[in-house]
Amino acid sequence: MAKVAIMGYGTVGSGVYDIIKMNSAKLAKSADEEIEVKYILDIRDFPDHPEKHLFTKDVNDIINDSEISVVSEVMGGLHPAYEFTKQLLESGKSVVTSNKELVATYGSDLLAIAKEKNVNYMFEASVGGGIPVIRPLSRCLCANNIIKIAGILNGTTNYILYQMITNNKSFDTALKDAQANGYAERNPAADIEGHDACRKIAILASLASGTEVDYSKISTEGITAITLDDVKCAGASDYVIKLIGYAEFLKNGKVYAHVAPMLIDKKNMLSGIDDVMNGVLVTGDAVGEVMFYGPGAGKLPTASAVVADIVDSVIHRTARKGMAWIKADEDNTAPADEMKFRYFIRADKSTGDAAAVFGNVTELCGISETETAFITSPLTYAEAETLTAQLGGVKTAIRVLD
Repeated sequence: MAKVAIMGYGTVGSGVYDIIKMNSAKLAKSADEEIEVKYILDIRDFPDHPEKHLFTKDVNDIINDSEISVVSEVMGGLHPAYEFTKQLLESGKSVVTSNKELVATYGSDLLAIAKEKNVNYMFEASVGGGIPVIRPLSRCLCANNIIKIAGILNGTTNYILYQMITNNKSFDTALKDAQANGYAERNPAADIEGHDACRKIAILASLASGTEVDYSKISTEGITAITLDDVKCAGASDYVIKLIGYAEFLKNGKVYAHVAPMLIDKKNMLSGIDDVMNGVLVTGDAVGEVMFYGPGAGKLPTASAVVADIVDSVIHRTARKGMAWIKADEDNTAPADEMKFRYFIRADKSTGDAAAVFGNVTELCGISETETAFITSPLTYAEAETLTAQLGGVKTAIRVLD
């Protein structure tokens, strides 16, 4: 029998416990042995829990118990999650996590310790909630050089934009709806300013490249400046606006990455990812484009991915999975001006004015007689800034996902 521990008994932690109890027979069959929860670490008391004897407030109970082979860290945040995870790995226990902030910040260090101790550090649930994407990217697509990753990685922002697109709601109204439905926190900054998606694309880019991509060096914009007029204009021309985590792997070994709202043609697979769902589009040099789609958050979807990693770690107690990346010897992020994108621009100018500044442009449906909306030819970030300043009267300028 494999004995495991859960650190953190919030939404995801309670989901991990529920799935282990609910699907015990299926898990035993998958792991070839029964899986039993021996400890649950939480600073709170749960006197009405049916197995209240499992709870402890002392992490050393878990660290020092030789029967515990796998621990799920679902506490969230950096501290003390980092210190606890490091101690557990050093004591020879595998750790699985849904903690994207921890993986993005300390992943290379923790993966190195796991390798040294011949245990596993797994994090399927850290990106995309219940969507299998980490394991397929590291295993199923390992025959490919990954060319590009583009993903809708945050359900809160996708819900807000979906409400703006389909129900004609302003950003502020859609945000309040998201909060009322439990899709957004009282302080939604991490979501709407793009920080959550930034950590997730950093994890995917690190895994795909095999070298850590520092999320603090990824250009990050949120959706707070997107207006109802922007989404109306896009929709009238068969486009949608989505918050995209983007990474492209260059031949010089560097990784270009950004998080930003992007204009997407409705023919693109990502355009149909609606409501709170997530989607990740991966392009490999052999396989072409593959899509991963599903619920990006939620108690049981996220816990499902955590428990799958528990099962995998039980199976591979004596044989590491080898899912890892290393620290970069030097900055491996490509500067913004190393890439060119077309830009979607709305401005209080005429099409003639736009063409005089930008050259060849593709006119879109504007929302008033005094406004022009158009798509430029490919530009660097600096070129786009210079030309929009030269045109003047620009209301919106965002990249196009091609």
